[in-house]
Amino acid sequence: MATTTTTTTQTTVKSRKTVATGKTKQVEFPDIQTIRDAIPKDCFVPSTARSLSYVARDLILASALVYLAVTFIPTIENPIARYSAWMVYGWAQGLVCTGIWILAHEAGHGSFSVHPRLNDFVGWALHSSLGVPYFSWKFSHHRHHRFTSHMEKDMVFVPATKQDRKAGIHTLFLDPEIVEDAPIVNLIQLIAHQLAGWQMYMMFNISSGKDSKQRTEKSWLRQSHFEPTSAVFRPSEALYIALADLGLFLVGCGLYYASTLVGWAMVGWLYFVPYMWWNHWLIAMYVFLKFPRPIDKIFWPMHFVASC
Repeated sequence: MATTTTTTTQTTVKSRKTVATGKTKQVEFPDIQTIRDAIPKDCFVPSTARSLSYVARDLILASALVYLAVTFIPTIENPIARYSAWMVYGWAQGLVCTGIWILAHEAGHGSFSVHPRLNDFVGWALHSSLGVPYFSWKFSHHRHHRFTSHMEKDMVFVPATKQDRKAGIHTLFLDPEIVEDAPIVNLIQLIAHQLAGWQMYMMFNISSGKDSKQRTEKSWLRQSHFEPTSAVFRPSEALYIALADLGLFLVGCGLYYASTLVGWAMVGWLYFVPYMWWNHWLIAMYVFLKFPRPIDKIFWPMHFVASC
């Protein structure tokens, strides 16, 4: 005897007033669960082998670029050509490191594999190699997604209110309402974001909502993503923050050891120039992708390159 199963599709009904006719009509939008039910179940199960293959691919690419740079660039006699080659290397390595950062990002979201410990190990290793405190970022980033666009609880990208906006170096010490759309002010803010925006957020928790911390704390040190007992985190997360700091310490030791072998100048070319490039892509893609200001449109062609 055949059994018939009936699935009820839930929809959210909203009213929309058309501009042309001025009449109101009902428009049906499926809710989140309806959308999820329409997607094959296996799409929600990440392949551990495939994810690890992406990690291997990017690490091989990064290692190959380092080998080629160390082997051939110092042999270029013409200084202009040699510095140009280093710039090309930094740009290319920055793209690869951006891919590595995204893999660690997915690990932090739990979409790298179905194994939580593997996700955290991969995320910790990859993010640490890029100078990012993995667990610190993971905890605050999850709360950012939970309270996205909340004017008080969002962890990042909270715009300043009229009461918060004050004249300062970022507005050339002029009234913010007068100069906020001025190209020169936008340019100064853009350069500051590109060079130090991410670092300032991790160090001082800037741009976060007033009610985003776990407790009230005025000291900037106690609001840092590097401090295990920071007000940004819960007491139960302190050990993980310390592990994130340990990862950065190990990477720092590795860079120091490399400097004893090839010198700090070479380490600067090999690591810190690509660091500034992936930092650029991080800020450009995640902060300016929505183009809130006209000057940000200069990054539009770069987004396609970074996505390759």
